[in-house]
Amino acid sequence: MSATDSKSTQDMTVVVQSLLQQIQDKFQTMSDQIIGRIDEMSTRIDDLEKNIADVMTQAGVEDLEGENKITDAQGTA
Repeated sequence: MSATDSKSTQDMTVVVQSLLQQIQDKFQTMSDQIIGRIDEMSTRIDDLEKNIADVMTQAGVEDLEGENKITDAQGTA
């Protein structure tokens, strides 16, 4: 193998390593963005569930369900 072939092989190795590093960096950035969006979505879902529970409480839905359970339990006894 000549010195030119060796230099060419080394250059190709450097180019491939650089390309792989760039791909890994982009993948890590995208992964971080996805995880951030999932965390944000989770927080928004939790807030939505809390708001729905608050609305149901204000509307008296939970109280009615509780009364129906008591009535059903008494009716089957």
